Amino acid sequence: MDWFLENAWIIPLIPAVSFALILAFGKRLPKGGSEIGLLSVGTSFVLAVGTGIAWIQHVNAGGAEGGGEGGEHALGLVARAAEEGHHAIEPVIKTVTWFQFGGHEFPAGTMVDGLSVIMLVTVTLVSLLVHVYSTEYLKGDRRFTHYFAFLSLFTASMLTLVIAQNTLMLLTAWELVGLCSFVLIGHWWEEKPNSDAALKAFLTNRVGDVGLIIGVIILFFAAGSFNIVDINSMAAEGEISHLVLLVAAISLTAAVCSKSGQFPLHTWLPDAMAGPTPVSALIHAATMVVAGVFMVARFYPVFFEGFSISSSSINLLAFVGAFTTVVGATLAFVQKDIKKVLAYSTISQLGYMVMALGVGAWTAAIFHLFTHAMFKACLFLGAGSVSHAAHHTFDMRKMGGLRKYMPSTFATFVIASLALAGIPPLAGFWSKDEILAGALQGQASAYPAMLVLGCMTAFMTAAYMTRAIWMTFFGEYRGEGTPHESPKVMTVPLWILAGAAVVVGFFNLPDKLAPDGIALRFEHYIEPTFAFPEIEHPEFSFLLAGFSILLAVSGIALAWQYFARNRGPHGLTERSGLAAWGYRVLENKYYLDWLYESVIVKGIKGPIARGVYWFNQKVIDGAVNETATASKATGNWLYRYIDQGGVDRLVNASGAGAEGSGQFLRRMQTGHVQQYAALLFAGAAVLAGIFIVII
Repeated sequence: MDWFLENAWIIPLIPAVSFALILAFGKRLPKGGSEIGLLSVGTSFVLAVGTGIAWIQHVNAGGAEGGGEGGEHALGLVARAAEEGHHAIEPVIKTVTWFQFGGHEFPAGTMVDGLSVIMLVTVTLVSLLVHVYSTEYLKGDRRFTHYFAFLSLFTASMLTLVIAQNTLMLLTAWELVGLCSFVLIGHWWEEKPNSDAALKAFLTNRVGDVGLIIGVIILFFAAGSFNIVDINSMAAEGEISHLVLLVAAISLTAAVCSKSGQFPLHTWLPDAMAGPTPVSALIHAATMVVAGVFMVARFYPVFFEGFSISSSSINLLAFVGAFTTVVGATLAFVQKDIKKVLAYSTISQLGYMVMALGVGAWTAAIFHLFTHAMFKACLFLGAGSVSHAAHHTFDMRKMGGLRKYMPSTFATFVIASLALAGIPPLAGFWSKDEILAGALQGQASAYPAMLVLGCMTAFMTAAYMTRAIWMTFFGEYRGEGTPHESPKVMTVPLWILAGAAVVVGFFNLPDKLAPDGIALRFEHYIEPTFAFPEIEHPEFSFLLAGFSILLAVSGIALAWQYFARNRGPHGLTERSGLAAWGYRVLENKYYLDWLYESVIVKGIKGPIARGVYWFNQKVIDGAVNETATASKATGNWLYRYIDQGGVDRLVNASGAGAEGSGQFLRRMQTGHVQQYAALLFAGAAVLAGIFIVII
C-alpha cells in the first residue's frame, strides 16, 4: 500500500492530462469529451481512496515506513518526540528538483498526510459527482467540451494544491485554481452579468493573493526554505520570532479572506453564482473556497504562534471567522435567488471553519470542511435540479409546491438542509457542535465572543434554510408550465451526497458517546502529530449540544410559523422606519459593493484615469505628433534639396547629355560606305601614332 503514498502525484496528473486530451480531441468524440473527464476523475477518486486506506495503515504502523524527507528541523522534532516517549507520524514526502537558481535547488514534490488525504478524497468524490451531473445539466451547451476541459483542470489544480510539498508549488496551484474559477464562472460570457461576475471574482482574489505572496516571501527569509515541513517545524519550535510570525499570519489571512469568502472580501462569492450550477457546487463544496481554510490548516503552527491562539480570548483569525458567520447568515435571509441563499450560507459556514481554526479547534474545522462538502454539494445540485425542472429559473418566488413534482430532489434537499442546520444525528450537528465546544473551552482560555456569534449563526442558519424550503417546495406552484423530476443521472448524485450527509458525521463521534475503537477516528487519522503545535481538544458537552439543538429547532419552528403559518410581525418594514432601514441595509449587502465600486474603485480609478489620459495626450500623443511634424519637415527638405535639387537635376542632366550625344551620332550615320572607311582610317592612323609615340 505504500505505493499509493509515494505516488500520490498521479492523482492530480490524470485530470491534468484529461484537460489537454479534451481540448485536443473532445469535439470529435461521441460525448464531447465528457467521457474523458469522467474516466479521469473516476480514476483519481479510486486512487485517492487507495491513498486514504494506505494512510490509515501507515498511522496504524506508527509511521515507521515511508517516512518523510524533511529538513534538519523536522528531523529534530522526530528525535525529540522519541525522547518524550511518543512517535510522531511523519508525512510521506517525495521530491525532485524543479529548477536551480543562484546555487539553490528548488524542489517539486508531494506531501501526503492526514490533511491531504481527506482533501484528496473530498475533492475527487465531489468532482466525480459534479462531472456525472453535468453531462445532463449542460447537454447541448455551446461550449460543452470547453466546460469539461476546464472542469478537469480545476480539479487537477486543487488536487495539486493539497499535496504540495513547498510554498512555490502551493502558490502555483493556488493561482491555477483562481484562473479556472474565472473561466468557469464566466462560462456564458456573452451575457454581461456573467463576465462581470467572473472578472469580480478574479480581481477580488488578486487582492488577497498579494497577501499570500508577501506571506510566502516572509516565511522564506525567516526559515530559509520553501519547504512547508521546515517552516512549520521552525514555527512550532520557536526558531522564528513572534513578530515575523505575526506579520506572516496577517498577510496570509488576507489570502484567506479573498479565497474563502471572508469579510470584507466575500462580495465576489454570491456573484459567482452566474456560472453553471455544477460549477457552483464544486467551488463551494470542495475546491476554490476551501483552499483558504486548507492553507491555514497546512500552516497552522504559523497562525497558532503568530496569533498566540493558545493564550488569547480573541485574535484576528477567530474574529474574522466569527463575524463572517453572522454577516453571511443575515444576508441569506433576504435573498430571493435560491443559489444566492446557498452562497451566503457557504460564506457563513466557511466563517465557522476559520473561527474554529482561530480558537484552536483544528480538527473541528477540518471535520466541518469535510461534512460541509457533502451537504452543501447536495444543496447546490438540488438547486440546479429545481432550476432544470422549473424552466431554468432560480427565483424562489417563481417556485413553490415542487415537493409534489420532484420527490427525490425535495427529500435530498431537506436532508442536506437539516444537516446544515445542525440537527442530530446528521453530519452537520457533530462538526458544528465540536466547533462551538472549541470556542467554549478554547485552549488556555475560552473565546466567549466567538461562542455567542457561533450560537447566533446556528439559530439563523436553521431559520433561513426553512424559509428556502418553504418558498421552493411548499404552497402552490407559482412558475410557468408543469415542473417535473430531473433524470436519474442528476438525482443519483443527490442521493449519494444526501446519504453521505447522514453518515459521515459518525466518523468523529465523541468519546463520551462511542467506545474507544470507534470514537474520534477522524481526529486519530487526520490530525497531524508532526511539526504541529500541541493543542487541547474540547470535551463533548451535553449541555452545549442540547443548547445548539434547541437553537436549531427554534430557528426552524419560528421560520415555519412566520412563513408557512403566516404568524408573526408581517408588514413590520411598512410600520417601522428602523425595520425598513435594516431591511434596506441587508438588501444592499451592507453597502459593501457600493463602498468598493463607488467610493474606493472610483476614488482610485478617477485620478488614475485622469493621469493616464494626461499621459496619453501629452506624452504619448505629444511624442507621436512631434515625431510626425519632424518627419514631415524632413520629408519636405529631402524632397526640395535632395530629390528635386540633386537626384532630379542629375537625372535631367544625364538625359540631356544622352540626347545631345544621340543627335551628334545620328548626324554621323549617313549611310555612305566611303565616309565610314575614312573615319575608320583616321581612327587607325591616330591609334598608330599613339602606338609609335609610346613605343
